[in-house]
Amino acid sequence: MSNPDEIVTEQLLRSWGLPDPGSSKKTRGRVIVVGGSRRTPGAVVLAAEAALRVGAGRLGVVVPQSVDAQLGAVIPEAAVFALPEDASQALPDGVRDEIGNADAVLVGPGFDDIDETRSTLLAVLECGVSRLVLDAYALGVINDIPRDRMPDEVIVNANEEEAAILLGRALSDDRLDDLREIAERDRLVVQCYGDIVEPGGRSCRIPAGGPGLGTSGSGDVLAGAITGFAARGLEAPRAAAWGAWAHATAGDSLTERTGLGFLARDLAAQLTVVVNDVFR
Repeated sequence: MSNPDEIVTEQLLRSWGLPDPGSSKKTRGRVIVVGGSRRTPGAVVLAAEAALRVGAGRLGVVVPQSVDAQLGAVIPEAAVFALPEDASQALPDGVRDEIGNADAVLVGPGFDDIDETRSTLLAVLECGVSRLVLDAYALGVINDIPRDRMPDEVIVNANEEEAAILLGRALSDDRLDDLREIAERDRLVVQCYGDIVEPGGRSCRIPAGGPGLGTSGSGDVLAGAITGFAARGLEAPRAAAWGAWAHATAGDSLTERTGLGFLARDLAAQLTVVVNDVFR
């Protein structure tokens, strides 16, 4: 088994620091979360809340028309935009502008149809995205999309099954080496179960996170946290590391305090605490 170049600790994160938050929500970055379905609208809620909980300033969600009305009530902090009923149709100009002006865009949480996901991702890429985070179903379609259609900064938040899809084969006994292959080949940052690898092969590892993270919606919280840090202006590798560390540490904190059985929404709320504790 190969070893990471760095272990992510509070001391390392403190030395990295975070961007100056400025004096208003406009200076802390705008996040757009694209995803959701009638079956799984909650994934967008969890990801969107997590992005705000780590300090992003403004939030928009772009979801199917079947759920846009209910999400407006569930996430009062977000501007809500509807996708076309036919995923192959062009996005409305207003939605295109919102996506193109975002500091980071997350695509994938809650999608449950592979063809609709592909069409939506392609439409999002036409908007001129600057930083892109991909999660869940979006990871099943990126091998079909030429890399030059995506922005320079791309982060993929993968579990081991999704990493195998990206790799085109089963993972070996050396997961870190497999992630290096993906990162180098596709010129993107890969986060998988606390291992983060960037193009060129440099890597870091989060020495935290236990069984409590294995709960429904946990991955959506993680994807949202990474996106929130990216929107705040962190470079992709550090956004992935900060997000994965905060997610894992929040899980450890809740496990110590309550034991197993906490919910993903509890993880999202705990993110603010663990991030601010780094600087106390």
